[in-house]
Amino acid sequence: MIEEGKHQLNWSASQAQQFRVADDLRVSPFYEDGKTFGTPTWIWSVVVDGQLYIRAWHGQKSRWYRSAVTQGSGKITIAGQNYLTTFKCVENETLNRQIDQAYQLKYGNSPYLLPMLANGPRSTTMQVLPRSERK
Repeated sequence: MIEEGKHQLNWSASQAQQFRVADDLRVSPFYEDGKTFGTPTWIWSVVVDGQLYIRAWHGQKSRWYRSAVTQGSGKITIAGQNYLTTFKCVENETLNRQIDQAYQLKYGNSPYLLPMLANGPRSTTMQVLPRSERK
């Protein structure tokens, strides 16, 4: 079941809290047809000021990232729920530093943390927003 978040521009406080501790986000941007969801890809996610953010490990070469930029929407699965989403590129340096800090807090014990803070993945930072209707 996909929750569409009707008339919702942001995640609820309850959702944001669930997302903050979840370590199971799978992202599925639409394929070129704009109807078929791509293969779910497990990625790290963080929450900053109640908003959900993701990055691509392989930077701008990541297939899911390119699809998310091109299609602008798809779905995520996180904390046991599916959500229709919109993807928005983050280009604000101050916000990106806050997102870096959130990655450090959440994934600080991982040997994969430093590469996620490097320019390649950092250049793919996206905000994930709930979509109000199907494409």
